[in-house]
Amino acid sequence: MAKIDYPAHLEAMWQKAIAPREPNAPTVISTFAGGGGSLTGYMMAGFHDLLAVEWDNNAVETLRLNWPELDIYHGDIAKLSVEEVLQRTGLKPGELDILDGSPPCQGFSTAGKRILDDPRNQLFREYVRLLRGLRPKVFIMENVSGMVKGKMKLVFVDILKELKASGYWVSAKLLNAMYFHVPQSRERMIFIGVRDDLRIEPTHPRAESKPVTVREAWQTLDVDTTGLGLTPLYSEYWRTTAPGATLGKLGATKKLDWNRAGYTIVKSEGNGGLYHPSECRMLALSEFRRLASYPDNYGFTGARRDFQERIGNSVPPLFMEAIARHVRAEILDKVETAVPANG
Repeated sequence: MAKIDYPAHLEAMWQKAIAPREPNAPTVISTFAGGGGSLTGYMMAGFHDLLAVEWDNNAVETLRLNWPELDIYHGDIAKLSVEEVLQRTGLKPGELDILDGSPPCQGFSTAGKRILDDPRNQLFREYVRLLRGLRPKVFIMENVSGMVKGKMKLVFVDILKELKASGYWVSAKLLNAMYFHVPQSRERMIFIGVRDDLRIEPTHPRAESKPVTVREAWQTLDVDTTGLGLTPLYSEYWRTTAPGATLGKLGATKKLDWNRAGYTIVKSEGNGGLYHPSECRMLALSEFRRLASYPDNYGFTGARRDFQERIGNSVPPLFMEAIARHVRAEILDKVETAVPANG
């Protein structure tokens, strides 16, 4: 696995994303689209995104800023019918190539109840409702790596059962984005399902790259550091913390190391959970973008907390590009005829 010129590679992939679509480009619908991480990855892989589904106002503004021609359903997914999706996309059941989504799955087992009956898992059930109605050839679903640990294993087992019962051969595997050209250690559970009538086993991509370091990620980057200084207390934490270690009593907050991939960007920690490796300050948006594999000119709307949430919640575009490219080559290209699956 050879090293790449990361900034040049990221720019080349962005040019692929914004290029005109081929007439026979595979199709995808992005549910829980957020600020467009997965969507951008699909576009980098040559897909045509027919519809994005998102309820958050700021996320929708970010999508519209970067993808002005994209059809966006801005609202509650529970109110989006299969019939409306088919009408908006011009598809029939069975014709869609990929249904993508990262529905939250938070409920735990309670006495006498299935885990997925927990009200907190309603969004997963809405995803399954669309899956069963649209009957795409493939679905790709991303979720937290912790779902195979502790009590969450029960959630994982129920999810697999529900997806398989929807008429799909399903494979689930933990993948880390840092082995797919992303300068960020971000491990996630990736579910890939293939409609059972297609008789193709789902597989996952193998690691493609060595980890891209923070130094490699930020080369050639111009940074505006205005307003990024730390308070006296945080400055003291920063000065007494070695690169790669947790800052003082700040929980999961870490000081980056120039010679390692970035740590996981999280939405719940102040400043995305990361601090600069050699300057006593927070990270700039341009630095977060590079660590998350968003192109340099990808815009984010709203305040700092908004773009941190968008990036902290998202699937890195280059990560999804690798997954989508693999699925296209190893599954979709092997489907000799697009046979609609009724019901």
